[in-house]
Amino acid sequence: MALEIVANAELSGLNTFGVAARAARMLSVDATEDIGRALALLPRGETPLVLGGGSNVLFTRDFDGTILRMRTRGRRILEQRAGSEAVVEVQAGEPWAELVRWTLEQRLYGLENLSLIPGCAGAAPIQNIGAYGVELCEHFEALDAVDLETGEHREFDNAACRFAYRDSVFKNAGGARWLIVRVRLRLSRVARARFDYGELREELARASIAKPAPEDVARTVIALRTRKLPDPAQLGNAGSFFKNPVLEDAQAAVLRAREPQIPHWPATGGLKFSAAWMIERCGMKGLRDGDAGVHAHHALVLVNHGHASGAQIWALATRVRDAVADRFG
Repeated sequence: MALEIVANAELSGLNTFGVAARAARMLSVDATEDIGRALALLPRGETPLVLGGGSNVLFTRDFDGTILRMRTRGRRILEQRAGSEAVVEVQAGEPWAELVRWTLEQRLYGLENLSLIPGCAGAAPIQNIGAYGVELCEHFEALDAVDLETGEHREFDNAACRFAYRDSVFKNAGGARWLIVRVRLRLSRVARARFDYGELREELARASIAKPAPEDVARTVIALRTRKLPDPAQLGNAGSFFKNPVLEDAQAAVLRAREPQIPHWPATGGLKFSAAWMIERCGMKGLRDGDAGVHAHHALVLVNHGHASGAQIWALATRVRDAVADRFG
């Protein structure tokens, strides 16, 4: 079915926290050509909430509006450029982890450090996903989007997306009105692995892999993520809930003087500090409030131990945030 319409739609199975919520309406789109028809069915003046894999959303209450669920699938090598470069095009609803596996099968390299990240390809540019020393923007070519308010079609190249650390134009003023339809990525035929990220480098060394191939990096990243992050099918979560703060030089100097042991790294605009370290120092790693909790093995991850509501998880997130602000400024 290319276009499915459900009233009073149940959302608990469509978000990786597994929290109970309902939407007044949900339109599920399986084919790109049906997006226009879906938008025409919306109540006048309404902008829908776009939902992909549900791995970066927390429903704190029922949604009194329309959810547009992207289920479009498809991936292809769009262009083989001179030399070793190729451009891959992927539909917004394609699961990201499956895409990374497929690129490696095609001997196209660059995304292996981003293995096993949950969610869909259309969501990847929104927060410029990144892991183990690589960010999406390094391999991003362009995307096609539709304005949910006017129906306008537009291409965004790398510069137009205004990528930053876990950020893009789509997370800022007016950005939510754009529905990402498909994404194009620039990959390489040259098997050049990236393993300069400390934890990844150490894990490869423990496995006695001195000259890792991209496939080695992918397997190691998958092993690390599997070991560190809970499986949403077993324990509701959305991966890392909190973002490492990036502080300008003056503010960073104050924090380092107060907390000489705090882990930090160079970043665009200043220094990036470990949010997990700060949460742990506040004594909140492993904290549980009813069925809402901070994961016992990873302080950045909030979890649903069974029947927590979205409002309870958000209350715990606010409690963690306030504790860090009180102690570290």
